[in-house]
Amino acid sequence: MSKIGKAFENGKAFIAFITCGDPDLPTTAACVRAAVAGGADLIELGIPFSDPTAEGPVIQGANLRALQGGITTDKIFGFVRELRRDVTVPMVFMTYANVVFSYGAERFIATCKEIGIDGLILPDLPFEEKDEFQPLCTRYGVDLISLIAPTSANRIAMIAKEAEGFIYLVSSLGVTGTRSEITTDLGAIVRVVRENTKVPCAIGFGISTPEQARQMAGIADGAIVGSAIVKLVEQYGREAPAHVGAYVKSMKDALR
Repeated sequence: MSKIGKAFENGKAFIAFITCGDPDLPTTAACVRAAVAGGADLIELGIPFSDPTAEGPVIQGANLRALQGGITTDKIFGFVRELRRDVTVPMVFMTYANVVFSYGAERFIATCKEIGIDGLILPDLPFEEKDEFQPLCTRYGVDLISLIAPTSANRIAMIAKEAEGFIYLVSSLGVTGTRSEITTDLGAIVRVVRENTKVPCAIGFGISTPEQARQMAGIADGAIVGSAIVKLVEQYGREAPAHVGAYVKSMKDALR
């Protein structure tokens, strides 16, 4: 089992997404530590990209602020190296294929291994094109995390069979962002996943309330929250960590 599996060992996992460098890296570091203290089992770190096609306005805004603040991939690598001195939960990067390509795929993935990043989520990488990165991820022991969307239909079993780390199940069509309700038949998708793999499955996109988190974790192995956390950072800036910690605790408590 990869280190990511540890996030799912103690009941339902709560996965927190945080954009690196919004408003600055010291605040990001404090938010990560607050989220872990609040009970986050796994941290997704967003590497900002100028054209984040899967993101709604909240995370797009965070990307823009971070880039305008001078964030770079190298600065994020250095930041994770520091974070790993005391943060022991699994951590993954969520970014776009172009970020990895432009840095140099082998250099990027080798550095992930060196600094203690356990997995990579690339929402714009089609399953059929994952061989661009899969051999390198395998060589360096970094899980390439698969996404399954409501439109995956007849590809769910195929994606699940080859999955590693955890499966990111996208709750609804469209981009990231909070939603008042999630209407996709996620139970049916999770059943197909479980028939084809033992890799855990977590649901993301649109989850913002403890009730939604509890509902999603009832269907799958965990819940992923991004926009609601990023919104707190946007609202409170450098004062955000305490708010992020309290929010994560309320969400994790709902999963218990």
